[in-house]
Amino acid sequence: MSTTEFAVPVADRHFEDYVPGAVFEYGAIPVTEAEIVEFARRFDPQYLHVDRERAVRGPFGGLIASGWHTAAMMMRLIVDNFLPKHASLGSPGIDELRWLKPVRPGDMLSVRLSVLEATRSRSKPDRGVVRTLCEVLNQEREVVMSLKAMNIIACRHPHRTPGTPAPAGGRPGALPPQATSRMDGSSISPAGQSTHSPGDAGEGTGGGS
Repeated sequence: MSTTEFAVPVADRHFEDYVPGAVFEYGAIPVTEAEIVEFARRFDPQYLHVDRERAVRGPFGGLIASGWHTAAMMMRLIVDNFLPKHASLGSPGIDELRWLKPVRPGDMLSVRLSVLEATRSRSKPDRGVVRTLCEVLNQEREVVMSLKAMNIIACRHPHRTPGTPAPAGGRPGALPPQATSRMDGSSISPAGQSTHSPGDAGEGTGGGS
């Protein structure tokens, strides 16, 4: 799978820079036993994450990281490399979170981010929702965790449909109720879309994912 580079630095990114079909990879973050135990003692003190001797006799044959620790390491890579520094407006949530393989001391984690859809908001055309498949990989290129994230991102050109230049000598045309770009390059017109879409979810204030 080939990866993509953004055309603009992270400080200048906006909704229009997140193109469906683009794939990005970032990393790596080393996983240490000390950090596994420190995180788990504070936030997820199950024996699998804090008690090495007992964990050896457990279902994974040793100490493993909390899934929430793995998610936090993933999020650091996403914030540092993928999300825009100034145009990020929060998130309404994630879908399909899966912990697929244990993360152990000595692992080296990276992320693979595949942009699935970019949807302009119907009610707030100065922003859109980007849906991304987020996969966390270990040093063997095994996917240890995956989820689908939604991020609300401000537009560089609030009154323009993504990919459509402004008319010569005039104001950009009116935005249709919603325009959705997908990985296959197709788009959904307002007449052909379902009544529920990521654009609907993106109109809330959202959290911090």
